[in-house]
Amino acid sequence: MWGGRFTAQAAPRLLRFSESISFDWRLFAHDIRGSIAHATMLRKIGVLTDEELASIKAGLEEIRGEIERGEFTWSLEREDVHMNIEAILTSRTPAGAKLHTGRSRNDQVATDVRLWLKDQIDTNIGAIRALQSSLVDWAARDFDVVIPGYTHLQRAQPVLLAHHLLAYAEMLERDAGRLADCRVRTDVLPLGSGAIAGSTLPLDRAYVAQLLGFAKVSANSMDSVSDRDFIVEYCSAAALIAVHLSRLAEDLILWSSAEFGFVRIGDAYTTGSSLMPQKKNPDVAELTRGKSGRVIGNLMALLTLLKGLPMTYNRDLQEDKERLFDTADTLQACLEINADMLRDVAVHRKACAGAAADPLLLATDLADWLVTRGMPFREAHHAVGKAVARAEELRIPISELPIAELKAISPVYDETALDVFSISRALDGRTTMGAPNPQSVKAELDAWKARLGATE
Repeated sequence: MWGGRFTAQAAPRLLRFSESISFDWRLFAHDIRGSIAHATMLRKIGVLTDEELASIKAGLEEIRGEIERGEFTWSLEREDVHMNIEAILTSRTPAGAKLHTGRSRNDQVATDVRLWLKDQIDTNIGAIRALQSSLVDWAARDFDVVIPGYTHLQRAQPVLLAHHLLAYAEMLERDAGRLADCRVRTDVLPLGSGAIAGSTLPLDRAYVAQLLGFAKVSANSMDSVSDRDFIVEYCSAAALIAVHLSRLAEDLILWSSAEFGFVRIGDAYTTGSSLMPQKKNPDVAELTRGKSGRVIGNLMALLTLLKGLPMTYNRDLQEDKERLFDTADTLQACLEINADMLRDVAVHRKACAGAAADPLLLATDLADWLVTRGMPFREAHHAVGKAVARAEELRIPISELPIAELKAISPVYDETALDVFSISRALDGRTTMGAPNPQSVKAELDAWKARLGATE
C-alpha cells in the first residue's frame, strides 16, 4: 500500500476497511511527543542538522496546535494518525521526509500507546482516590449507623455502615495497586526496534527513553513490536475495577429500594419513569452495573485477538486500540460519576435501625456465649438453632424466649444469656483485627483520611 512496490491505488473499500484514523487520532499528542524525541536523537547521531531538527520541531508543534484547535483535517487515505501527521509535516518542511529514519509504524504505535496509557493510568488512579474519598466522607458522615450485614442476601450479623463502605475503599486500594503495577510494565520504550529487527543505524535508544521519560528500554525487538501484554493487563485491572463498582452499585440499588429503604440517592443522580410518575430509578448505579459487562467484554476481545497471532507484528493488532480506548473511557466515566453520586446519598436512619434491631442478627453471639461457658461450638450452634426454631414456633423474637424454654434446650443457658441481645454490646465485643468494633472502625476511618490526604 505504501512506496514504490505497488502499481495500483488501494481500492476505496480497502481504505475504509483498514483505516484507523477514526479512533487512533487521539494518540496525536503522544505521537508528536515521540516524534520530537526521535528527531532529537537523530540529530544527536548526525542524521539531522540543527536547522532540520528545528524545522521538524516547529512543524510538529504547529500541527499539534491545529489539532487542539480543531483546525487539522484528517485524511482517510493516509490511514492512521502517524501518516496523517508525517504527511502534513513533510508537505511543510523538506526535513520531514527524514523523520521516519530508523523507525517503523510498528514500534511507533507501540510507543504512542504506552505513552498514552501511562497518562491514562495516572488519571484512573486519581479518579479512584476521589471515589475512595467519597466513601470515606460518607462513612464519617454516618459513622454511628448500624445495618445488617448480609450473606447469601440474608441478614447475617450487625455491622457499622462505615465498616461496609470502607470494604469498598479496600477493594479500590487493591485496584489502584494493580494499575500502578501495570504502569511499571507499560513504562518500557519500544521505539528503535524498527519493524522487527532493529536498525543498522546507530540509534541511541537510551537517549530517547530519557527524553520520553521511560524507565527502561525493551530488550527484544521482536517482542517490542508485538507485545500487547500491557494493554491486556490494563484491561484486566479495569475489568476487576468494573466488577467492584458493579458490586457497589448493586448494594445501592438494593438499599434504595422500598423493600430495604436504607438510603435515598439524590435527584441529580436518579431518573423517573416515562409511564409511572411515582418512580425514582437508580440509573447511575444500574448503568455502572451494566457497563461492567462492556469492560469485561473488551478484555475477552483482546485475549481472543492475541491468542492465535504468530510473531511479530500482525495487522490484527490494530483492533487493540478501540477496545483499550473504550475500556479507559468507560472506566473513567464510571469512577467519576460514582464519586459524585455518593456525595449525594442520604441515609434513612430509622429504617437502618429497624433492620439492625432484628435479634436474629445476634444468634451467633448467643452461640459464642455458650462457648464461653465451656460448650463446644458445634453443640452451641445446635443449641442456638433449636432456640431459633422454638422462638419461631412460639411466634416471638428469640430475645424474648423465656428462660425456661432455653433451659429445656440446654441446662447451660441461664438468665444472663439474653444479655447478648444488645447491638452496642455486640459491636463493642468484636475486638478482633478487622472487625466492626466502633473504635477499630474509627481508627480505620482516620487512617483512610490521612492516607487520602497524603495522596492528594
